[in-house]
Amino acid sequence: MNNKTRLTLAAVLATLSGAVFAAPETFVIDGSHTFPRFSYSHFGFSTQLSRFNKTSGKIVLDREAKTGSVDVVIDTKSVDTGFDVFNGHIQGEDLLSTEKFPTATFKSTKVRFEGDKPVAVEGDLTIKGVTKPVTLTLTSFILQPHPMLKKDAIGANATTKISRTEFGAGKYAPNVGDEVTIDLAVEAIKEELRERIETFQKAGKLVEAQRIE
Repeated sequence: MNNKTRLTLAAVLATLSGAVFAAPETFVIDGSHTFPRFSYSHFGFSTQLSRFNKTSGKIVLDREAKTGSVDVVIDTKSVDTGFDVFNGHIQGEDLLSTEKFPTATFKSTKVRFEGDKPVAVEGDLTIKGVTKPVTLTLTSFILQPHPMLKKDAIGANATTKISRTEFGAGKYAPNVGDEVTIDLAVEAIKEELRERIETFQKAGKLVEAQRIE
């Protein structure tokens, strides 16, 4: 076994050890119950509400240290206004420009706690390649065993407001409201230790294959 293979195996084992004993818990976002919604004024006549149908990501939470992280990826091509023509308008170059920017992302920089519960998540929102700091205020949060999946799960609702013109998506403003309210309903399922071990085992097999080659 050469030095490179030894070092790689050592890294795999060290990571595996961390997975077994580390306090932070990882939760994988459930895309079937996680939907970012956005609302805005339509010429003052009504408040329009739309959503994105495809979202993925992870939430990491250390309840003892009262720290965590949130990483969300939104498929902007999955925008759903309830009307196909409007879906196409929103994906256009003057709004979300989904051909060039097929995803929007949120990456946390800090999770704020009050007592034992997170109450806000500060982070960077990226839309159309433009990144701005935002704060997601949690209006609800729960962490408990999921009654059907028999795994620990997170459920939360979060909200924030942005100016769409700041992200280069200001077409029709101010007649169509510049201020957009984003509401995120999220559920995330705890990543089982067995699943994490299997991931590291696969990494170990890859190292072994490289050694044989």
